[in-house]
Amino acid sequence: MPDFDLSITICSWNTLTDLRACLASLRQVANEGSFEVIVIDNASADRSPDMVEEEFPEFTLLRQATNLGFTGGHNVGIERRRGRDVALLNSDTIVHAGAVSKLMSFMADHPEVGIVGPKLLNPDGTLQYSCRKFPNPVAAAFRNTFLGRLFPRNRYVRDYLMQDFDHTRTTEVDWVSGAALFIRGEVVDRIGSLDPEYFMYCEDTDYCKRAWDAGYKVVYLPEAVVTHAIGRSTDRVANKMIVRFHRSMFRFYKKHLIAKYWWPTRPFLLLFACLALSTRAGIFLAKNAFDAVRRRLRTR
Repeated sequence: MPDFDLSITICSWNTLTDLRACLASLRQVANEGSFEVIVIDNASADRSPDMVEEEFPEFTLLRQATNLGFTGGHNVGIERRRGRDVALLNSDTIVHAGAVSKLMSFMADHPEVGIVGPKLLNPDGTLQYSCRKFPNPVAAAFRNTFLGRLFPRNRYVRDYLMQDFDHTRTTEVDWVSGAALFIRGEVVDRIGSLDPEYFMYCEDTDYCKRAWDAGYKVVYLPEAVVTHAIGRSTDRVANKMIVRFHRSMFRFYKKHLIAKYWWPTRPFLLLFACLALSTRAGIFLAKNAFDAVRRRLRTR
């Protein structure tokens, strides 16, 4: 028998202030269920692991000698957990009262559901599009590119982000954000942990796809609410994250989309995907370099 009903794993890299607020919010809802909190620190240099030990001794801290990334860090927590089910939680989140109990109750009442995600809000209280359709190349061509600026209300991005969906309604979705991802323990037992080939990005999309393929449903539950400040760690190394994101997207396409096509066509599809994603990443990197030069010129 597990020691807890739920293990909440938090992967942190230099997020001391956000992590403190996240853990404080979990301390405030400790009476909502039988759960443990595991913080996996990815070799932070901002004293955040010391803060956890000093201010939150009731939570488990696992210090890592190197940065294992989002996937590697959470996999350490999943392997070391003492709870039946597991919840992945970003260190830049605030868990609202009732969220944990509602998510746990929903999982208990719906055995066919393998993964459930709460409603995510931005720090200003606006909705964050945290439940989405599976990625496709057409949506990628429009999202955050000049095509998207030319056609800001194009149906491809709106469909991918589910912008026209009623986000007050509980429903089955393709995937939910790894910023707050509740996973039934038997799903982990059946399909394993997160794919270690994803350092970060797309690991949540991949895991939800694997859960669907294994016969489990993925559900968005808006009654449970979590606030999420996007990119508090990754914004510090923006260019690296651009490269990692596009590598992860290529792996997702290769693993789940291209693999379904007739095998003689796969090498050509892989080449096209590689060229398209490399070009897209190059545009973002070039824009960042241009913006950096412009900022330096303004400060002279």
